[in-house]
Formats: sequence, C-alpha cells, structure tokens
Amino acid sequence: MRVKKRTAAIGSAGTLIAATLLAGAVTAPTASANTDSGRHRGYSEAQGTAIAAARAAKAGIDWQDCPAEWGLEKPIQCGWVTVPLDYTKPYGKQIKLAVDHIGNTGTPEERQGALLYNPGGPGGSGLRFPRRVVTKSPVWAKAAKAYDFVGFDPRGVGKSTPISCVDPQEFVKAPKLDPVPDTEADKLAQRKLAREYAEGCYERSGEMLPHMTTPNTARDLDVIRAALGEKKLNFLGVSYGTYLGAVYGTLFPTHVRRMVVDSVVNPSREKIWYQANLDQDVAFEGRWKDWQDWVAANDAAFHLGTTRDAVQAKWLELRATAKKSPIGGVVGPAELISFFQSAPYYDSSWVPVATVFSKYVAGDTQALVDAAAPDLSDTAGNAASENGNAVYTAVECADAKWPTSWKRWNRDNTLLHRDHPFMTWANAWMNLPCATWPVKQQTPVEVRSHKGLPPVLIVQSERDAATPYEGAVSLHARFKGSRLITEKNAGSHGVTSLVNPCINERVDAYLLNGSLDSADVTCEPHAVPKP
Repeated sequence: MRVKKRTAAIGSAGTLIAATLLAGAVTAPTASANTDSGRHRGYSEAQGTAIAAARAAKAGIDWQDCPAEWGLEKPIQCGWVTVPLDYTKPYGKQIKLAVDHIGNTGTPEERQGALLYNPGGPGGSGLRFPRRVVTKSPVWAKAAKAYDFVGFDPRGVGKSTPISCVDPQEFVKAPKLDPVPDTEADKLAQRKLAREYAEGCYERSGEMLPHMTTPNTARDLDVIRAALGEKKLNFLGVSYGTYLGAVYGTLFPTHVRRMVVDSVVNPSREKIWYQANLDQDVAFEGRWKDWQDWVAANDAAFHLGTTRDAVQAKWLELRATAKKSPIGGVVGPAELISFFQSAPYYDSSWVPVATVFSKYVAGDTQALVDAAAPDLSDTAGNAASENGNAVYTAVECADAKWPTSWKRWNRDNTLLHRDHPFMTWANAWMNLPCATWPVKQQTPVEVRSHKGLPPVLIVQSERDAATPYEGAVSLHARFKGSRLITEKNAGSHGVTSLVNPCINERVDAYLLNGSLDSADVTCEPHAVPKP
C-alpha cells in the first residue's frame, strides 16, 4: 500500500492476463515479424514483454553521472531503459524509465548481480536506493558487498514519463475540507472533488492512464532486468513493492533468483484495492492507539496525559480547534491527519510527532504550522507530492474494478468510521476518484506460485497499519516454499531497514547464500523509540 503522505486525498495493483502466458516461454519474433503489418498487429502482453526485453538486452544501459538536480552523488550513475507504453503494441509508442545503480562494494568474485528495489506507493521513487551504499547503511553493508544496488522510477513516477492530475501548487493548498463529514452537503462536496480529480487525471495524462497498472510495471521490471544483462531478478519490495513483486513472481516465475518482500499488501483479488483500503482503516486505528499508549507512558517528556484516553482527548481538542479556525490559517483537520498519520506508519515518527503535539499544547503553535502546513515555495517538492498521488490513484484505479455505487461507499465508510475514526473518511475520499475512473478497470492477477519460482522471503511486523499482517499470511500461502518472518508486538511499516539482528541476519543469509530457516520464524520487536 501507499506509504502515503495524504496531502490530498494509502495503497497497492493487477491486470487481466493469463498467468500461464509467461514472457520467459516466448521467444522474440523473427525479423519477418518486423514488417509494418507485424508492427501494428496485436501481441499478447507476454510476447510484447519478450520483444521489449530482447531489445533492451541488446541495447544495455548507457550509464552516466547523474544530473546534478537529481541529488544522487557519485559514484551513483544514472541511465534510461525504454519500454512500450502498451505491451500488446511493442513496436508502438515507447516511454523512458529512469534507473540508477552503484556497483557492489566487494570483490568481483563476491558479486552476485543486481538487486532491484521498489519502495512502495504506488508512486514511490526507488532512485535513492543506491544511496544506502554511499551513506554506508550498516544494515545493508553485507548485501552491498555482493550486489549492485539498482533503483528506478516506475512508469509515470518522477523522471519516468511522469503523470499529473492537477496543478501541483493547487494540489498542496491548505486548508482542505475536513475529511469527516458532518452533513450530506459535506459528502456531496467531497464527491464533487473526487470526480473532478478523476477528470483532471484524464485531461492531463489520458494517454498513460489505461497502461498505469501493476502488471505493466512488473513487465517493465523484467525489461530492466534484461537491460542490466541479468538472467534472473534479485528484488527487494517494500509496501506496494511487495504486490509488484508478487505479480512479477506470478508472471515471470522462472526469472526470479531471490526475492524479499517486506510489509505485505494482501494480494487477494477480493482485496485489491477497495477492501484493502477498508482493512487498512482498521489497522490504522489499532496502531494509532499503540502510539497513544507510548505517549502516555512517556508523559514526563510530552505532558499529553498519562492514559490513552487522555491523549485522545487532547487530539480531539486539537482537531476541534483546527476545524473551528485553522491553525495559522492553514492547518485544519485534513492537514492534521496528514501529519499525525506518520506516527501509526513509522516508529521513527513517534518522537517527532509527539514533540510537535507537546509544543502545541504548551502554547507553541508555530511548530505545528511548520510541520503540517504546505510550503508553497517548495515547487519541486510539491510537484513530487502531486505526481506521487497521481500515480497512486492511477494504478489503484486501473488495477481493479471499484464499486461505482455511492450507496456502498457511504454505507461501508459510515459503519467503519464509528469504531475506526482516525483514518476512515480521509482514506475514502482519497480513493473515491476510482468510483468514476474514466478508463477501463482491469481484473487483478491471481497471485500464486508457478513452476520455477524459487523460495521467497516474507518479512512482516504484527501490527503494521499500512499493510495489515493478514497480507503476509495470504502471500505466504500463495507462494509455495516461501518463509515468513514475523516481528511480534511491533508495527512499524518497512521492517528490513530497522535494526533487529533477528531479522537483519536472516535477510543477509537469504540474499548472500539463498538460505532460509526450515520453518517460519518469529522475532522479538526492535527497540521502542525513546523520547
């Protein structure tokens, strides 16, 4: 699911394709197919992927120093991989994907190939992944000896033919409407905004929208693999990246060498994506309470109350104040949720969010404005936020068929909000453009093992808000031979980059030696943040 900054409107994707039509089983056509008639006749997506991959393998990647404005220091290098917009038309319109890499830090003999990374979203950029080597991240030091670290911007994201749905400066403007509706008029206003957003996506990015699906991104991943000269893929996917990995593993089982999936989107066709987002609302409420318990236990530092109920009362008071009169003129309830939701997402946000909250209660409103209000002068950051939200929406809306009945949306979210008020309506409005999406919605891939898929390593915290634990259990059952590492009594989203030797050592062992435990493993939680 989206590691989502809810600037406006979290998440995860699939396409109608015969899962047995594997690109690995299809050879590129002979030269005789490259006639004008051949170029315009239809191919299956599997054939189209094989053609594009063969072309990319021949072309390779022209690595250069990265453009200065990309913020990727030497020795990271950048390049481009060309893929078809539509895999059924491999000789039709092409788009360029931005990729970057850094070589392995060990000897040539220690090198095991490239490790590709997707951080989630949909809409997240993976280009900063090689910086884990530059910054000497201790958790990844052993893997870096064996692997080139490769990042990429998926189609539509960042540098890779980016899509847009609305002017970025308009997108970040605040304050926005309170996500929690008081009246039917409030709901009508939100429905109008969602419909206009969907229309804006089509107006600004209509040519791309039908092709913004997880299966197409999985096909892109296979073309990148070929361009790198790799026979098989080594892949690390976090959050939505786990769904991308699950779809890749289903479509290209014989192309996988090693795969680690961390914080898992439930790949069930019944969950993608409408039900997955409802499940998320329940999990967020639980993790929000975990954070409040921690804040209460550290009342000596934050002075927000010694019980969960006391901290919740302070939150409701803050929310009511911002609703009546936005703080600093710009921070209303929507902006508060956008800022505070990072605490249920990541343990690393527990202290910063509690500190800002504490300062506000002590009379410092500026700290909250600085943290939660948009910065209209940050045009590059605002463009990235708008693009990320556009891709999130485009992929989730195109991946699966969404309910079109407002009665169903209204019923489901009204019921859910009663016991899970923290995130429910904010999530509903963020996803509502999918109810009036202007291009065909697909049927998700049936994620499961096929012959040739090697064992996959699954890592999941027990109380993850963004990708509830059941998702890891579901993928584990679908991928035969997979192993599940559970971090118990923990809930941070994205586990593999946290310091927890029980997990870190097993990820290293798998990536370096292909070794897995003989049974699933439960690990104690990583250290709780300290004020």
